[in-house]
Amino acid sequence: MIIVRNARSEDVRTLVEIGMRAWEQAVIGVADLDVLGANARNAFETFLVNNWLAVTVAERAGQTVGWAAREELDDQISDLWVEPALQRQGIGSRLLSAVEAEMMAAGYEAARLQTHARNEPAVAFFRARGYSVHWLSIVYSPKLDRDIESIGLSRQMVSSEPFSYGMGGL
Repeated sequence: MIIVRNARSEDVRTLVEIGMRAWEQAVIGVADLDVLGANARNAFETFLVNNWLAVTVAERAGQTVGWAAREELDDQISDLWVEPALQRQGIGSRLLSAVEAEMMAAGYEAARLQTHARNEPAVAFFRARGYSVHWLSIVYSPKLDRDIESIGLSRQMVSSEPFSYGMGGL
């Protein structure tokens, strides 16, 4: 059974390691892990130490197996990372549902996120859950010395009633 809960400060080290393993899998073929690994680890540590209150954690059998975050507590999902060996087992779906529920409770009607366009498993995951491509951008990355394609996805979580003058309308 998957349990979803708010992060605690003592989770940070475990969350960094899960984030790193999932990040390494996501950027294979896009980034040089040896060159960017230290930067990624530092980014995860800095983010999690300073923002653990914005993190939702998934546990299975008492072990932390994934996490998601809304860095600004707005309508954007900044992170969703699942232990690579445990992906495709419903953990990401539970995290996504929990984060979307938080957004709806805060009054947001849509959810947004972005990833690199070649992260095909992530794009497929979100598209299978109702997310649509909202934008595609190509920006040169000096660190990687290449163009990087980013993709933005969004999902309308609250359907709006069509405006009508007929029965039930004005």
